[in-house]
Amino acid sequence: MRRHSVDRIEFIKLDRDAQLSAFNPLLKPHGFSPIHLMKSPPPLTDTEQRDLQWLREVYQGDHQRQLTLRAVLTGGILGMFLSISNLYTTLKLGWSFGVAITACVLSYVLWNILRAATGGRLSQMSLLENNCMQSTASAAGYSTGGTVGSAFAALYLVEGHHQPWWVVTGMVFFTAALGVFLAIPMKRQMINQEQLPFPSGIAAAETLRSLYSEGKEAMRKANALVVGLLVGGAFGLVKSLALLVETFPKTLLGRAAEFTQKFILIPDIIPFRIKVLANDLKIAGFGFEPGVLMIGAGMIIGLRMAFSMLLGSALLCLVIAPLLVDQDLASTSVAQFKSSMWQFGMTQITPRRWGVWGGTALMVFSSLTAFALQWRTLVRALKIRTSNNAAELAAIEVPLSWLWIGLLPITLGLVVLLKIAFQVSILLGLFAVAMSFVLALVACRATGEADTTPIGAMGKVTQLAYAVLARNNTVVNLMAAGTTASAAGSAADLLTDLKSGYLLGANPRRQFLAQFFGIFFGTLAIVPAWYALAPSVEKLGSQFPMPAASAWKAMADLLAKGVGELPNSALWAVLGGGLIGILLPVIEARRPAVTRFLPSAMGLGLGFVVDFSNSFGFFVGALIAYFWASCSAKKAETFKVPLASGLVAGESLFAAIIAIICASAGLLSTWH
Repeated sequence: MRRHSVDRIEFIKLDRDAQLSAFNPLLKPHGFSPIHLMKSPPPLTDTEQRDLQWLREVYQGDHQRQLTLRAVLTGGILGMFLSISNLYTTLKLGWSFGVAITACVLSYVLWNILRAATGGRLSQMSLLENNCMQSTASAAGYSTGGTVGSAFAALYLVEGHHQPWWVVTGMVFFTAALGVFLAIPMKRQMINQEQLPFPSGIAAAETLRSLYSEGKEAMRKANALVVGLLVGGAFGLVKSLALLVETFPKTLLGRAAEFTQKFILIPDIIPFRIKVLANDLKIAGFGFEPGVLMIGAGMIIGLRMAFSMLLGSALLCLVIAPLLVDQDLASTSVAQFKSSMWQFGMTQITPRRWGVWGGTALMVFSSLTAFALQWRTLVRALKIRTSNNAAELAAIEVPLSWLWIGLLPITLGLVVLLKIAFQVSILLGLFAVAMSFVLALVACRATGEADTTPIGAMGKVTQLAYAVLARNNTVVNLMAAGTTASAAGSAADLLTDLKSGYLLGANPRRQFLAQFFGIFFGTLAIVPAWYALAPSVEKLGSQFPMPAASAWKAMADLLAKGVGELPNSALWAVLGGGLIGILLPVIEARRPAVTRFLPSAMGLGLGFVVDFSNSFGFFVGALIAYFWASCSAKKAETFKVPLASGLVAGESLFAAIIAIICASAGLLSTWH
């Protein structure tokens, strides 16, 4: 479950051992092992040779069914329910969960239930057919709700009335489709070339492999994954009890959840007590978040990335935030400072409100700098040659021509729709599409490296850009920024599924088509669900806190008069973050020998935009994996990734199932 609060060229740079362990159970059936990889690695600068090795050793060919009608229909229907539950949690809690693992398990269970209901007349789905079903469900369940839960909900609060159905439908479909097509070049670069981890993608592939596993070695790893699932599921269930109590207050289910809470109560956070802020002000998110999802993801992403995140969060909470508070206290009295906090409903200091500017700038500029330094590699990655026996690869990879064929009508549709519905100029509409590519670079890299998609943080930066280009226009600010942020988030989530397919040896072209088909199902479900959940502003406000939409609206109101409305500290943070974001990738490229002594630019930036508790959880997981490998390298190589995958899958899966139940109940109560 990736929370949206909220990206080198070296092969498997972040954590080579974790990646090799991830490949090991998936590739051994084809005679491809980490030992083989380490003895004869392909030249890191030769994209074609690396792709050919994947083609020879991993790709399944046509030995299994993949893109079938039953896989698309089953996945699409499942994705419709997932999209509604994601909209519900976005309105209720301010974040949505990545559905790759949820779709992976539920699609497998759903099809076997259908088989049992028909007396076994339906044949068992193949592993890659299930992967296509998962891809369809994931695209439907995640890619279509971002615009509705953030920008449209904020616009609803501003205007007090709904947009016509054709406007909502068009924006949902076009932004989701833009994300699908932007994932084409991102996949070639970040999955094929850079081999970024995408922890949820590894977890989904590991889960699917375990569901279809045979043999003693496979069963041992499957057992490790089951243990992780049970532990993660227990945490996911207990942490969701409050949502059950709130949704079903007077029912048997709600009372049972409330009774369970009396004996098993997991706090949202175990705070760390420090005395660095004046007058004992609390720091939001400074502590340890009980749960195993972050720990499992940290075991996969590796120590350098996790330490970089912890370093960023620690600097923000222990150094930058106290300095800023002291600065505020120096310009006013303590009583006035506390009175101001009370006026805005603040009971604690939230460092992320400061860190989001510098952290997002750091991520954006580091991604753009890395892109500029690697443009030749990216061009080579996008060119699939047909020489040297690579014709088969060219036949299965998504061709670059599909990107342009898709972008032309999508861009035209978005620009025209933004112009007609929201009076966004043609040039600004084109700028929104161009910015989507920039933000997709950041979102995909952040998801690939740390399993965290910083859509909330990037949304604020895009709103800042549009405040410069379109002053005194809240509607333009919301919808243009919503377009770019939603498309970028969609691309990042879809890359998680493509990572699973890459590890399992799926046909990339067929998996892309499964994702494209999925957005039709998601759009079909999310639009009527939005009107049903929000029949009026009063009804919507009484049932949903809408923290994400409120944050978008507040930022749009603040920037209505231009960038000058921002405090000077935010502008300095953007400048400082941008400079560091440029400097770190340049040093890595020019002095690769010192790279291991430098923090990851993406990790450092993410540390500024997520709570300290999130970064600390990642670090704990990475530390466990490091010492495990130091004590028993063989056991760590065998069981680390299956166990970590189970922890991630278990907590996110149970939390998602409860969210689906609560969303269904909320939808029914609204209709009633």
